[in-house]
Amino acid sequence: MYDFSGSQASPGSLLGIQTVTNIDLRAQVEELRAYLKDVGAEISLERSPKGLEDDLHKIIGVCDACFASEATEGEIEALLNSIVSVLIVVPVGEKTESLILAFCEKLAKAPSNKLGHVCLKVLKLLFHALPENLGVRYHVYYTMVQVSGQIGQIQTVYQSVEKMRTTLNTAQPPPSTEQMQQLLRLLHQTLLANKISDEASKVMIELLGTYTTENASQAREDAHRCIIASLADPNTYIMDHLLTLKPVKFLEGELIHDLLTIFVAEKLPGYVHFYNNHKEFISSLGLDHDANVRKMRLLTFMQLAENSSEMTFDQIEQELQLPANEVESFIIEALKTRLVSARMDQHMRKVNITNVQHRTFGRTQWQVLHDILTSWRGNLTSVKESMQAIVNAPVTTTTTTAVAA
Repeated sequence: MYDFSGSQASPGSLLGIQTVTNIDLRAQVEELRAYLKDVGAEISLERSPKGLEDDLHKIIGVCDACFASEATEGEIEALLNSIVSVLIVVPVGEKTESLILAFCEKLAKAPSNKLGHVCLKVLKLLFHALPENLGVRYHVYYTMVQVSGQIGQIQTVYQSVEKMRTTLNTAQPPPSTEQMQQLLRLLHQTLLANKISDEASKVMIELLGTYTTENASQAREDAHRCIIASLADPNTYIMDHLLTLKPVKFLEGELIHDLLTIFVAEKLPGYVHFYNNHKEFISSLGLDHDANVRKMRLLTFMQLAENSSEMTFDQIEQELQLPANEVESFIIEALKTRLVSARMDQHMRKVNITNVQHRTFGRTQWQVLHDILTSWRGNLTSVKESMQAIVNAPVTTTTTTAVAA
């Protein structure tokens, strides 16, 4: 029977392990060796004459043997936590980082969903037990993203780009630009795989924003991936901001950039013309033509709504290339997106637009907003002056004299 009770400590209490005696540490190392050998790992029972770091190197090298054993999840978690409790007392240095990287690599390969949950708990324990100024915490966090994504628990690790940066930037020095790009790339893929498309888009925009004019050409694949993900996402309609990103600008003149421009500013006929000329290209991107048509119909409807407060069913049928019997159902689905607010008059066969989101927000839209706010300010000033005039008006009192009969 192997007792790893000391490894079940909370992250805060683990830090206190640094005060354990060498005798306790030696006993724990021997117990780890014995347990791993008992579950089938190829490891000697004798401690290494080279010291604790070499002991840990050998223990970590075979710790995944427990995954294939008959050990319970609780026993496996206790074993891995015990390794953590020894790992964090090793003096900080390059060898320590290599040990942590090796341990993370083992945990990233958990062979089942249940063991993935165990490994994620152990990784979180290690992450919080390490001093916040250690750069190696980046690698632990990276592995946490990997494992949590594999078991559908990414939201327990990642909440937002801002929180992630705050967490990782405590290291001295903080993660390099290249490291952050690698992490953001992994996050984007993981969030997409877990169907968290809104946050995935934010992460990709953050990733593309890390490139400058000088190295924008290096982001070619990321820019492609960003455009394709935005086009394919059924909940993403506003994409004009992508055109301002330097890596996307670098793609000007290529078909992928032309396609994005169509989804940003053109109507359905523009897409249909592009598709008829580049069917193989659309297919090579993994995009669904029917889904593209649905999105372009809604975008076209939005653009029509921007320019007119009223549309007839016949106009919608013609502009959106819809069968007459599908116009009403399209309008209902379009209103569900809340990109357009309107009242449908089925008797008069028309739609009255009350509000619409702009597909693009450029100089024209800023001028309209400026004019609206200026008008509001003028109206409020008039109201204020009228109220002030009422307050300052002299009070007239009427005296009634009663005459006694």
